Amino acid sequence: MILVITRMKISAAKRLELSQTIASLIGSMRMEPGCRRFEFCQSVENENELYLLEEWENQQNLKTHLLSSRFRVLRGAMNLLHEPYEMKVHTLFHPSRMEVLNGLINLPGKD
Repeated sequence: MILVITRMKISAAKRLELSQTIASLIGSMRMEPGCRRFEFCQSVENENELYLLEEWENQQNLKTHLLSSRFRVLRGAMNLLHEPYEMKVHTLFHPSRMEVLNGLINLPGKD
């Protein structure tokens, strides 16, 4: 599973416009193949700091999303930001797949 966290800082004057654009896209983005979650959040400490939280089945689904027309609209709306957005991408393992990670950690000769 792929987790994407995007942090955006926006001026108070542009926050409503960006929020409305994201709200108009979020339903269709959630319907994209491989999308497990797509959330739009606001920081409780700073109302001008917004987040997109996404979960994707695999890298190919995320790549397809990043090449989509909806993502192009979102990127265009990000021109409203006060500063460049920050996007972090993480690969997650389900607990049932931990044997793969354990196998990497317990490699022979890695004492």
